Amino acid sequence: MSKPRTITRSRLAPPRAGAMLEALRGLGYSPASALADIIDNSIAARASRVDLQFAWKGSESYIAILDNGEGMDERELERAMRLGEMNPLDQRASHDLGRFGLGLKTASFSQCRRLTVASKQAALLSCLRWDLDVLAASEDDGWYLLEGPSEGSKVLMAPMERLERGTLVLWEQLDRLVTPGFSEQNFLDLIDAVERHLAMVFHRYLEGVRPPLRLTINGRSVVPWDPFLSNHPATWSSPVERLNTAGGRIEVQCYILPHKDRLDQEVHERAAGPDGWTAQQGFYVYRNRRLLVAGSWLGLGQGRAWTKEEAHRLARIRLDISNSADAEWKIDIRKSRARPPVSIRASLTRLAEDTRAKARRVFAHRGQVIRLGGSQPVVQAWRVEHGQGSIRYRIDDTHPAVRQVLDEAGSLLPQLKAMLRVIEETVPVQRIWLDTTEGRETPRTGFAGESPAEVREILEVMYRNLVSRKGLDAPRARELLLHTEPFHNYPDLVASLPDVLSETE
Repeated sequence: MSKPRTITRSRLAPPRAGAMLEALRGLGYSPASALADIIDNSIAARASRVDLQFAWKGSESYIAILDNGEGMDERELERAMRLGEMNPLDQRASHDLGRFGLGLKTASFSQCRRLTVASKQAALLSCLRWDLDVLAASEDDGWYLLEGPSEGSKVLMAPMERLERGTLVLWEQLDRLVTPGFSEQNFLDLIDAVERHLAMVFHRYLEGVRPPLRLTINGRSVVPWDPFLSNHPATWSSPVERLNTAGGRIEVQCYILPHKDRLDQEVHERAAGPDGWTAQQGFYVYRNRRLLVAGSWLGLGQGRAWTKEEAHRLARIRLDISNSADAEWKIDIRKSRARPPVSIRASLTRLAEDTRAKARRVFAHRGQVIRLGGSQPVVQAWRVEHGQGSIRYRIDDTHPAVRQVLDEAGSLLPQLKAMLRVIEETVPVQRIWLDTTEGRETPRTGFAGESPAEVREILEVMYRNLVSRKGLDAPRARELLLHTEPFHNYPDLVASLPDVLSETE
């Protein structure tokens, strides 16, 4: 006896157009990240040039994005303008930078109320637009995709006339940007912020060899920003490590950027990136050479997630994933968040720990080599003592400058030791930390910025003591000073010390 059929009742419940699109405006795009999403489509259409135009006209201001890509015919354009046309689970072309089929619409709606897209292919021009005000005024709240530009915007389609193929995306009624009190200067500041972001996100395309993408803003070329200073001779980089995951192979390469002392002022300021040195540390996650995450420790850490600290500001790690790994890495619609799969978290933590440790040493020693002549260590003036939940900084009494004074102190030895102890107990650690983090400046140490004559004056006092009073021969005295902080930073001055001291010396 067969079982009776179960009848499942259902209802057609399409979303209301106006309400749905208004809700999608709140996904959290910034103007720069929204524009990057539009440029992704241009790259996927194999454009070699993308021109952004920002036009200030008060409440009538607009932004246009024009590319010379493959363009779309009328049917393709309608698919591109329809929400949810593509399934994010579908396999994509290897060069495709999209996934959800929503980027063009959600990115645009996050900034404007009217989106017009005109595309040309085989000399045939197609144009469609969404207008949120039209949808809001519709009695049945239907999904009405309008044909052609709005009456007052036809003149803005003129750039399409000189192209054989390509696409123009036009944002009008920029209600999320041009708010009450928003001025022309604010608009110019916005352009600068967008330029910095795009220079970072697409730097590998702008530097590329396929040929490179040309990206302009109001006619000015966007100059790529390399987060890794890969061409600087003082940058350290690891070999590329490859890790296999269910979503495909990933590549990881670690970098330690040069200390400020190894960079000129202009390079140092540019290398800081859009958000500054401390904020830009961490992993840089790329998909198809497009930057998704710019500076994050990705929730990794031992025991608890690492935070961004001044000591690790020089650590940056390049991480490349394929466009088939979006689900595994939990890439969001805005392409601004990623989380590594469990299978490789331990490997990434290991690589990051090593990079952070190296970066900390470079930062602490101002980019200087701390060992010279093989494995002989540099004698440092301070040592660190780790206790239960605390750290103390002590003056190292084996340092030659300290030792020679203590050895000759005589009856003043107790007073000298008391003085050194007071110095140790009053090191302004908190003040140094605040000045470094808030002012984003590294305290000057090791005679930084001082004249060679001043360094030599101190050096000669120590040299005379080693030769005349300690009985060391000249080569041995120079060797000792060469491995003594901070004179290890001045090998030429040490080498110039004479073999024979004059009587006046």
